[in-house]
Amino acid sequence: MVKFFNYPKRQLKKLVYDGDYKEALALGKKLTDKYPNDADFFFIMGSIYYLLGEAQNALEYFDKSLTIEEDKEALIFKANLHLYLKEKEPAIECCNKIFEMDPKNPEADEILNKLAEL
Repeated sequence: MVKFFNYPKRQLKKLVYDGDYKEALALGKKLTDKYPNDADFFFIMGSIYYLLGEAQNALEYFDKSLTIEEDKEALIFKANLHLYLKEKEPAIECCNKIFEMDPKNPEADEILNKLAEL
């Protein structure tokens, strides 16, 4: 319940929702020390970098998020980034973890099909 009412993260989410990615990124960088163990915060930051097309930075934040909490959405983003970077093995590893959580996940199936085409 505390996470829901956390104003700085709410402001960060609003900036992303409004499409103000650069401003959201600047705010997020200022908040990083405030949320060292917050998977949601790292997921949001990874998503911002993802939207900006900065794959390596996005991967770094998704990895931080996933070390705190296994999350299907973060794994899907991470698998897509590895697909984009043509990194087959890490993408397959992500998909396998997704299938452990959701054996019939269509997004992981789609990623694996695209990997087969590489």
